[in-house]
Amino acid sequence: MELNIDEEILKAYGFTLDTIALQQIGSGHINRTYLLLTQDNKKYILQNINTQVFKDPFAIANNIKAVADYLKNHYPAYLFPAPITTLNGDLMLSHHDYWRLLPFVENTVALDTLSNPKQAYEAAKQFGKLSRLLNNFDASSLKPTINGFHDLVWRYEQFIFALSKAKAELKENAKHEIDTALHHHFIVDYYCSYEHRKDFPNRVMHHDTKISNVLLNEDDYRGVCVIDLDTLMPGKFISDLGDMMRTYLCAFSEDETDLNKVKIRIDYFKATIEGYLSEMSSILTETEKELILFSGKYIVYMQALRFLTDYLNGSDYYPIAYPEQNLDRTKNQFKLLNELFENEKVLQGIIEECLS
Repeated sequence: MELNIDEEILKAYGFTLDTIALQQIGSGHINRTYLLLTQDNKKYILQNINTQVFKDPFAIANNIKAVADYLKNHYPAYLFPAPITTLNGDLMLSHHDYWRLLPFVENTVALDTLSNPKQAYEAAKQFGKLSRLLNNFDASSLKPTINGFHDLVWRYEQFIFALSKAKAELKENAKHEIDTALHHHFIVDYYCSYEHRKDFPNRVMHHDTKISNVLLNEDDYRGVCVIDLDTLMPGKFISDLGDMMRTYLCAFSEDETDLNKVKIRIDYFKATIEGYLSEMSSILTETEKELILFSGKYIVYMQALRFLTDYLNGSDYYPIAYPEQNLDRTKNQFKLLNELFENEKVLQGIIEECLS
């Protein structure tokens, strides 16, 4: 497939069309990503930032630079693949759109799915390590790159508003899921009871901890580094750990319609908690430790609300392959949420074992 990249983009980084080869890569749905190969076999990642999702690309660039500078000063051996500046020294290129060039990390792989608990352990350890190293970094100095991204209170309000405006047919189709969403409002109340505690701090969080956002060694799957740093911004620890639970614990994604397959893999849960706490247990507060299992409930419930809200709005946000897909995704996430509740005693026991 021929890729039409404006040569001015390449020239900003010292390349021309006849000195490089480009290949579109990646499974992400937000930014377009390309592998750039030079004549002397050097590799880079060229990425186009999606300004429909990220309204302020400079917030992303400034956040990453601030974190990169801090890590370079305090932990120079830590691999943090920050963007390479243009020949003019700019953090990214503004040319009709926004572009950046990233280093390519050799001998690594980004997985789309997990195939053994070791991978979950290593990924969780890498996300935990990044947060631990940034424990003394002033999270408030970073700017949110997506406002309200993991704000459950706001997501619930969006759901209620969508419900008030939805077509009768959509509300009838989703009646059971709407009732389930309303019933679980206690998750919002529970979070609000903790939100402003002094020992529930804002930290620098990645906010998108799916397995494809960490690089693993291609031979032994040892964790190497975290990538896709667009949502690196202030947040609660539950954002990262909860998203790991949502995406690591079930063998099937939110698009699985056979709900009998939506089950928690206990060994993956144990590996995820062990990996994360191997880095974070020394800095988590008592309140944060209390909320470890809740983090999964928080994020799974929020994602269910987001799919349901989109369905009630006519499915204008998440891409769909058929009309009821967002409703099916909602059912999937509510089944996963139910799994967290049903297995709570076993899961909490694993957490306490890991903490001790």
